[in-house]
Amino acid sequence: MSGVKVLTLGCRLNTFESETMRQAASSAGLNNAVLVNTCAVTADAVRQARQTIRRARRDNPHARIVVSGCAAQTEPETFAAMDEVDAVIGNDSKGKAESYRQLPDFGVSESEKIRVNDIMAVRETAPQMIEAVSGHARAFVQVQNGCDHRCTFCIIPYGRGNSRSVPMGAVVTQIEKLVDNGYQEVVITGVDATSYGADLPGRPSLGVLARTILNQVPDLKRLRLSSIDSIEIDDALMDLIAEEPRFMPHLHLSLQHGDDLILKRMKRRHSRRDAIDFCRTVRDLRPGFAFGADLIAGFPTETEDMFARSLDIVEECGIAFLHVFPYSPRQGTPAARMPQLDRGLIKKRAARLRTAGDEAYHVHLDRMARAGGSHPVLVEFSGVARTENFTPVVAPGAPRGQMAEIEVTGHDGERLTGQMAGQRAGQSANDPDPLGPAHV
Repeated sequence: MSGVKVLTLGCRLNTFESETMRQAASSAGLNNAVLVNTCAVTADAVRQARQTIRRARRDNPHARIVVSGCAAQTEPETFAAMDEVDAVIGNDSKGKAESYRQLPDFGVSESEKIRVNDIMAVRETAPQMIEAVSGHARAFVQVQNGCDHRCTFCIIPYGRGNSRSVPMGAVVTQIEKLVDNGYQEVVITGVDATSYGADLPGRPSLGVLARTILNQVPDLKRLRLSSIDSIEIDDALMDLIAEEPRFMPHLHLSLQHGDDLILKRMKRRHSRRDAIDFCRTVRDLRPGFAFGADLIAGFPTETEDMFARSLDIVEECGIAFLHVFPYSPRQGTPAARMPQLDRGLIKKRAARLRTAGDEAYHVHLDRMARAGGSHPVLVEFSGVARTENFTPVVAPGAPRGQMAEIEVTGHDGERLTGQMAGQRAGQSANDPDPLGPAHV
């Protein structure tokens, strides 16, 4: 191979940061290299990272393999011990060109491979300017990094450090550049995005940032948030939800569980009632709003009754897009020292949660199909697009990365189905109108 190839695991923030890695490595003159941007959210994520590295070596036997990301930050020795790995770079350095100019030579010792600093000593998140997000129709923009909270199950603060925000002006400049390059939709990302601004002068909130983006970048068609903590949402963001059509009606909630005692043992800051009330309030403000959520199955001490409350909250919150994590202990976290459940039981509960999520998603599809109507969509790939509330819809013939109008007629169990607005049944989106231009 030639050039730089980046393999991305994990969250949307990693997707953005992979572009900064590609850009930094290329500007440093790195060639014939594979960069692996890892995730550490579960033990399985670390296992997948190792598998990805081994596969990358088989596919690229003569390339230099550089590993970074959260798993590399929290377990650098694990990856340095792999024969396939040539260097391990910390999370705070992976977007800097000098990190790739100073790589160790091939065949060095394990300790020489490691270029990982103390992430807790990092005090700022420098804005990273990118031209595009390879392979994606929508762009991701990092506005915040790190986390000041210490949920008992979570290793991520030790991979990302404490919360740090990107100044609003730099965020706006980045989005202006992406819009100038043709992006119609931008997704704001962060490790704990709703903590945005607490470390900046004037303490601007996430809602103030979002309003500023929409005011100062009028050509941006759609603004979306990635995962958020609903208990931290501010009044300015609630106003956007209620009033701003360019702010997309979809949020992914860091819910984690449906039982209050487990939430306390997780050291979460919301209650079951908080989550249900939030979802109800948002839907009252904006009907048709859709929610995704993360839920953990099999947290230590979870009883069957506690687990049942997680099953129930899927329906009570009206979750359309459920992401299930089977609990796995992460060394160094308080939850790893709590009484653990049997792994087989954890897997069974995770499967039951996924079934509940599948059923909830089909309810969501049924509801949207019955309502029908015309929806503005952003086309992603292979004729698949996303509605404003993030529901996938088949959009044959529409160009990738562009907006289109789809009339929803039904669903196929996985996606909404329909036709381009104004298109008659049986007519291809690429067919000329037999009545000619005068009819348009």
